[in-house]
Amino acid sequence: MADFTQLPENLPVPADDGAAAHLPGLAMPALALPTSSGGAVDLADLGPGRTVIYLYPLTGRPGADLPEGWDAIPGARGCSTEACDFRDHFQLLRQAGAGRVYGMSSQDPAYQDEVVQRLRLPFVMLSDEALALAEALTLPTFAAPGHARLYARLTLVVHGGVIEHVFYPVFPPNTHAQQVLGWLRAHPVPDS
Repeated sequence: MADFTQLPENLPVPADDGAAAHLPGLAMPALALPTSSGGAVDLADLGPGRTVIYLYPLTGRPGADLPEGWDAIPGARGCSTEACDFRDHFQLLRQAGAGRVYGMSSQDPAYQDEVVQRLRLPFVMLSDEALALAEALTLPTFAAPGHARLYARLTLVVHGGVIEHVFYPVFPPNTHAQQVLGWLRAHPVPDS
């Protein structure tokens, strides 16, 4: 059984193919996505301050196999370790100006609720089973055995309904929240 809380050595590093270069400055679409807690979040109305949304392909579950060849796909492996890094740095991210943090994938809300409970995440996950945000913003995706289309790993920093910054590609995922934290600290929101 795979240990999803550890990253294997020698994972392939994803290359920056430019698939997210168009995102800074785009407005978030009016798209209500279900959450792991049974609610919904409208991406066009995230609220005041900054919102961090980290998108990931899929989270493994103990006792369930990952897609065949998963570790060989650049950027695929590491969703649980990424979630744990956001969990462990959640309060620091909030102190650095992130009003909200969300994880998001195309997995259904019940699956994501199990992840929230098992990993003890202090934030909810967003579920985009139809990859509607990928369609609206032309986000990078990829295919894997058993999955016609999955989100490529990237992180959006949204402020005032507009994408302010994008992290893409993300590697390594197990320290990505710290990278986001560093960016937030280096780019504080000016006082209004």
